[in-house]
Amino acid sequence: MTTRVWDYLKEYDSEREDILDAVTTVFESGQLVLGQSVTGFENEFAAYHGVPHCTGVDNGTNAIKLALEALGVGPGDEVITVSNTAAPTVVAIAGAGATPVFVDVREDDFLMDTDQVEAAITPRTKALLPVHLYGQCVDMAPLEQLAERHGLKILEDCAQSHGARHHGRIAGTMGDAAAFSFYPTKVLGAYGDGGAVITSSDEAHQAMRQLRYYGMDKVYYVVRSPGHNSRLDEVQAEILRRKLTRLDTYIEGRQAVARRYEEQLGDVTGEGGLLLPSVNEGNTHSYYVYVVRHPRRDEIIDALKRFDIALNISYPWPVHTMSGFAHLGYRQGSLPVTERLAKEIFSLPMYPSLPPDTQEKVVSALRDVLAGF
Repeated sequence: MTTRVWDYLKEYDSEREDILDAVTTVFESGQLVLGQSVTGFENEFAAYHGVPHCTGVDNGTNAIKLALEALGVGPGDEVITVSNTAAPTVVAIAGAGATPVFVDVREDDFLMDTDQVEAAITPRTKALLPVHLYGQCVDMAPLEQLAERHGLKILEDCAQSHGARHHGRIAGTMGDAAAFSFYPTKVLGAYGDGGAVITSSDEAHQAMRQLRYYGMDKVYYVVRSPGHNSRLDEVQAEILRRKLTRLDTYIEGRQAVARRYEEQLGDVTGEGGLLLPSVNEGNTHSYYVYVVRHPRRDEIIDALKRFDIALNISYPWPVHTMSGFAHLGYRQGSLPVTERLAKEIFSLPMYPSLPPDTQEKVVSALRDVLAGF
């Protein structure tokens, strides 16, 4: 069988009884939309983060879009973020009617270079959108200071950072609101799509509840326009409730996989060679993906196909270089670190149920390929 960067089947084998019981629970509940499972998950996910409010939505992209709208971001506003991210981050900004403004990322951890943010602020800037990429948090202190000084909102993109911590603070609790995705590959993944927004703001929470349900404050009565049909599904919510109790165990499993990579690949790293992920001081990495770097990335990926290993690139095209965002006016060379990384980064298999022998197969093949260079 082909070895891929993610697989859920072994995890499903071990959790099958609980997952199917979750489905039965919903089907026998008598309410299939916005019922007890959604409410229960919202309460439990909020409690996990130590915040008062959570709103479940249909996917992570809409979580960002609706959260921006709930924070008052709209047409004519600018939102500062990064181009080294999944395109949905930027699609959501555009969907809210705002203009994305990009800053470059740092060479070592691939995260937002917070030193560049202040220069990107204009009178139109309304929000900062740091992406806690790959499972590690952005350095938030400088952003919090800038937001306070310039009167800006902070929306954390936590799609890839469930359970990650930054100097003891859990991802999603350092801004005005935070958006999460529960796409199946995520650290906390559903068996379909799903998303959520958490916040400590009563005002933002009320807006989120209305925005996800057509702009209605009560059934059949719209108080906010435009509204959306963006509800978390009851079945996915019930599955997420069960899996949330195991989230810390999932993270520990991912960290164990990361430690094995460090132990088994530590002697083939260095200048001009394979670079492993760095973990910043004060951060707890949740390893959504395990992203490494090599100047001959494409050759490595092609060579590994001979071993029946199919790897992934997160992400091969910086958002600012995509034709769909050409109207923003960024040119090649605008974000040099981001553009350089896109040619060198790739992901090794990473999920909690990754069998050690499968990981050893990947490591052995990778070492063979690197030895041939």
